[in-house]
Amino acid sequence: MIDTGRNRLLTEREGCFDSNVKKAKTKRKKGSVRGSVERRVPYQKAAIRSSAFTRALLNAGAIGGDPDRLRALFEEAAQKVASIPKEPFKDSWPYLQAMLRLIRAYFRGEYWNVSQDALVFIVAAVSYLVDPFDLIPDEVPFLGFLDDATVVAFAVARTRESLDDFMTWETTAL
Repeated sequence: MIDTGRNRLLTEREGCFDSNVKKAKTKRKKGSVRGSVERRVPYQKAAIRSSAFTRALLNAGAIGGDPDRLRALFEEAAQKVASIPKEPFKDSWPYLQAMLRLIRAYFRGEYWNVSQDALVFIVAAVSYLVDPFDLIPDEVPFLGFLDDATVVAFAVARTRESLDDFMTWETTAL
């Protein structure tokens, strides 16, 4: 047998079973959830997690410490950048150019005001760009440079302040 007096006490005293208690409102965004969520293209994460980028990161420290290897990387990258399409790089294109100029100024001994971490990411991104064995071969029309652009954008995000400082130095050092 159910004790109706007890149930009535719970609803009257505690209010937890009272149907008159207002429920908390939740806000919902108008429109489709799918439309507002930015979808990531699978190659974006894959490029950053690829063995080619890992190899570039591991080698970047040694390359950054050797002016001859930095010069060779710069020369190879400058040739490649002169012949590739700009479209996949979008907003990263000017920063890619700044990366190359920073590498050149660094191996020439003209500019040293860059942290080792920033230099490693910059050298790794440029190394990945010139690596013929990266995630998507550059010979694949249009797609071949998307992984390179993703890695460059990642490096720019990690080193933007250093690159901005370098570009400021360029304009004031004249």
